[in-house]
Amino acid sequence: MARRGSYAKGVARREEILESALDVIATRGYQSASLKQIAEVVGVTPAALLHYFGSKEELFTEVLRKRDEHEGRDPQQLDPGEAKSVFLDVVRRNTRTPGVVELFSRLAVDAVDPQHPAHGFFLDRSERLRETITQSHDADAERRAVLDPETTARVVQAVADGLQLQWMIDPSVDMPGIVEALLDVLYPPAPRA
Repeated sequence: MARRGSYAKGVARREEILESALDVIATRGYQSASLKQIAEVVGVTPAALLHYFGSKEELFTEVLRKRDEHEGRDPQQLDPGEAKSVFLDVVRRNTRTPGVVELFSRLAVDAVDPQHPAHGFFLDRSERLRETITQSHDADAERRAVLDPETTARVVQAVADGLQLQWMIDPSVDMPGIVEALLDVLYPPAPRA
């Protein structure tokens, strides 16, 4: 019985660390989110953080997973008609957490290396996003898609990721407005018969 209680405490502590790290990154920014600062917020040593996550990269990868959990909806369970509004809501929320956007962008670049702890996370996440966009491709009978589903999904993802970089350099970039305009171009109203 002691092992089970110990395991539950470990899981709870890991969750506490993830929530605290997400909060530190969201409020202080990626550059200010050292293991030492995160450990101080949680009340542990940096070595204790590494006990739970192995490396800073693994911790940050799990922080992004946690952020995705907080988005509240599994893309696989969305009604295809909701995909556009949910996607735009995520883009809007990103404008309120620049540190997390920076973490995402930096880890995405590092994750190009197949050995990086975030490589699998980004592959899986990208695939789920494209599947969601593909499933919503023909959901609105009032609109018609300009491109095939796979191309549309890749274009939307590329624009959203690229806009995040532009926005980090110039916060006046209207990410939600540009993404919404793109979706309107990719899904124009169907011609009336």
